[in-house]
Amino acid sequence: MPRTVKSGLIQASLPRLDEAAPKHEILEAMTQKQIPLIEEAGRQGVQILCLQEIFNAPYFCPSQDAAWFATAEPVPGPTTDRLSDYAAQYKMVMIVPLYEKEAPGILYNSAAVIDANGAYLGKYRKTHIPHTAGFWEKFFFRPGNLGYPVFDTAYAKVGVYICYDRHFPEGARALGLRGAEIVYNPSATVKGLSAHLWELEQPAHAVANGYFMGCVNRVGVEAPWNLGTFYGRSYFVDPRGQMVAQASEDQDELLIAELDLALLDEVRSTWQFYRDRRPDAYETLVAP
Repeated sequence: MPRTVKSGLIQASLPRLDEAAPKHEILEAMTQKQIPLIEEAGRQGVQILCLQEIFNAPYFCPSQDAAWFATAEPVPGPTTDRLSDYAAQYKMVMIVPLYEKEAPGILYNSAAVIDANGAYLGKYRKTHIPHTAGFWEKFFFRPGNLGYPVFDTAYAKVGVYICYDRHFPEGARALGLRGAEIVYNPSATVKGLSAHLWELEQPAHAVANGYFMGCVNRVGVEAPWNLGTFYGRSYFVDPRGQMVAQASEDQDELLIAELDLALLDEVRSTWQFYRDRRPDAYETLVAP
C-alpha cells in the first residue's frame, strides 16, 4: 500500500549586502530571504522540509575569520524556536542546519530536526570535517560526537548527513541500519571536482542502503570570499538510484517531490544487502 511523503528542499543564494554589515544583519537577511520559501512549502503541503548547510549564514569557511564564532548559537535555541512556529503552523517536519555553540569554544556544524507539531526532536552534528584550500572547516567546527541518530518524525524515519560526510559510506550505512527511510544531506559545494561526485555518491548511498535521499546545495557566488560558484542542482533520489526531481543550477528554489516509502520494502526485498552483509568480516574498517 502506498505510503507517500511530500518532501521539499530549499536552495538559496546569499543576499546582496554591504560586506561590512554586522554579522547578525547578514544572518537575519539570509533567514528572511528563505521565509517565503518555507511558507510556500507549507502552503503546498510539504510534510518534510530540509534547508541547506548552515542555512542562515554565508559559507564563511574560505576564511579563517574568528569573528564568525559569534554567530554560533545553542541548538535548540532562538532559531529553532523561531522555525518551530512554522513547523507547527504547517504541520511540517523541518531539518534546520545551524552553526551550533555548545559552550565557549565548543562549536559544531549541526542540523536540528523539528517535528510536525513544532517539537524539537534532536540534532545531528557533522562527523567528517574537511580542512583544505577554501574549506578551512576545522578552524570553525569540532567533529560531531552524537553518532548517526535517526529521528522518528510524524511522517518518516529521518537521518541527516552533512556535506563532506557524503564522501564516507560508513555513516550512510549506519543510518540505514538504524532504520532511516529518508536521509537528507544539506551541503555547500562549488563547481569543480565535486560536481561529478554530487550526482554519483548519494545515489550510490541510496542504492546500497535502500532509502531515499534529499540532497541540498546552495547557489551563487558569495562575496567577499569568492570561493567559486555554488551550483545548486539539489535533488531527490530513490532507493533504485533514480532521480525523482532536481532543482536548477543557479536559482533560489523550493524543490518538491512525492516519495513513496512503500518502494523501500520492494527494493530491499529484491536487493538483499542487509541480509547478505558480513559485519564479522569488517574489522579492518574501524582500524586506525
